[in-house]
Amino acid sequence: MTDFTPHDIAAAIAAGSLRLVDLTFTLSPEFPVIVLPPEFGQASPLRIQQISRYDADGPGWYWNNITLSEHTGTHFDAPIHWHTGRALPNNAVDTLPVEHMIAPACVIDCSREAAADPDFLLTRAAVEAWERVHGQVAEGSWVLLRTDWSKRSAKDYANLRADGAHTPGPDPQVMQWLVEERGILGFGTETIGTDAGQAAHFNPPHPAHHFLHGAGRYGLQCLRNLDQLPATGATLITAPLKILNGSGSPLRVLALVSGEGSNG
Repeated sequence: MTDFTPHDIAAAIAAGSLRLVDLTFTLSPEFPVIVLPPEFGQASPLRIQQISRYDADGPGWYWNNITLSEHTGTHFDAPIHWHTGRALPNNAVDTLPVEHMIAPACVIDCSREAAADPDFLLTRAAVEAWERVHGQVAEGSWVLLRTDWSKRSAKDYANLRADGAHTPGPDPQVMQWLVEERGILGFGTETIGTDAGQAAHFNPPHPAHHFLHGAGRYGLQCLRNLDQLPATGATLITAPLKILNGSGSPLRVLALVSGEGSNG
């Protein structure tokens, strides 16, 4: 038995010995969404329709209707999102185990490499080098790829060219290894997708989606403030909306971090 109680978390936050870092972009109509080849269906950006704002349509209240894709803004990917995870049990956001929504995180800083090469790929060798300094990636943890991509302007965020997006991500070998050998809970990025922009040309295509969701694991994308997290020691809170049979969901991603500092 332990004397620790849930109230201790609130007390630690109030005292400043435990701080919260917000890893979420503000969801707005201007926020970029992933763009697929034109023959495919497209994700919708956020649309906001005002219902009333202290006026004739509602004199005492303000509220809106919103329309958006499940994969708009900072969002969560469930296993059902990809064909490799479509037959798994409890594979949608409304059936995921709630205990998976709070988990530790490892942050692998590749910001320098991504600044030099927008098509930078995370490799197994790079993760093993990180492990020699910080210890082995723990089973059941999130692996977050820090690239500082979130600091780009909205205009440059998708980085679309004639041949598609050019954004960093993992290579196929490291994704298979992280899922099968390290048993990670999920993989998160600062870009629009968990895969690199050119990952449609990989084998298998889109390996982060392929291996993560085929094994019942999760994805996070459009994260920010990863530069405020330590390499190890942060705990993520990642509760998606409980959408019936939902393939994903926008969400507020929070990190609990030891030590003093202002909230992100």
